[in-house]
Amino acid sequence: MKKTAFITGTTSGIGREIAREFAKHNIRLILCGRRQERLDELQTELNSLTETHTLNFDVRNNEKVAAAVASLPENFQTIDILINNAGNAHGKDSIQNGSVDDWDAMIDINVKGLLYVSKAIIPQMVEQKSGHILNIGSSAGKEVYPNGNVYCASKHAVDALNQGMRMDLHAHGIRVGAINPGLVETEFSDVRFKGDTERAEKVYQGYQPLTPQDIAEIAYFIVSRPAHVNVADLMVMCTAQASNTILKKS
Repeated sequence: MKKTAFITGTTSGIGREIAREFAKHNIRLILCGRRQERLDELQTELNSLTETHTLNFDVRNNEKVAAAVASLPENFQTIDILINNAGNAHGKDSIQNGSVDDWDAMIDINVKGLLYVSKAIIPQMVEQKSGHILNIGSSAGKEVYPNGNVYCASKHAVDALNQGMRMDLHAHGIRVGAINPGLVETEFSDVRFKGDTERAEKVYQGYQPLTPQDIAEIAYFIVSRPAHVNVADLMVMCTAQASNTILKKS
């Protein structure tokens, strides 16, 4: 039976690659993001592989999240898989020098956005007594690092929410799990350093980081397990990374 996946943050990085990987396996896709042009490009790319539908909204706006989900056409309304991928880091400052705007952005996207999307999708999963939620966390949700303060706190919240969701939803036959990547080469650092490309590029120099495709393949492995198997919490790092503060560079 063909499944439908709702994926947030598909306009770049890990979310886009998860969509591509799922399309290879004929999973119907609801592609979500804030940049309609990129959504259109991805939809055009994947339409030959599977059915797709795009939703343009910002996860930080609860009303728009709810309206977007309510607008889904009938053949996309039964959601089997939810990938909570949308997230960002803003700035890398000490706590005393941090920007309140950066703090708000990270908490609103990484924590509240995940909650808003989940709240919009979970009731129909409870009603159908099945579903699979995969939360994309971070190694920063397991181990704090210097100048990571609020970003790490937001990803620790994702870790806690992942555990809480699993406890609350297991009685309804809903699987809940998380992938917590270490260093993955995406637009992540460009966003964190606000367009300082030189600084962003240095993050990934001197070693082989993970790629978005690595995470996408893991995501498909998780959602394709038999119904009795739930990958509850998975940490993945590149070989050069031993922890958030230990990295072997050439």
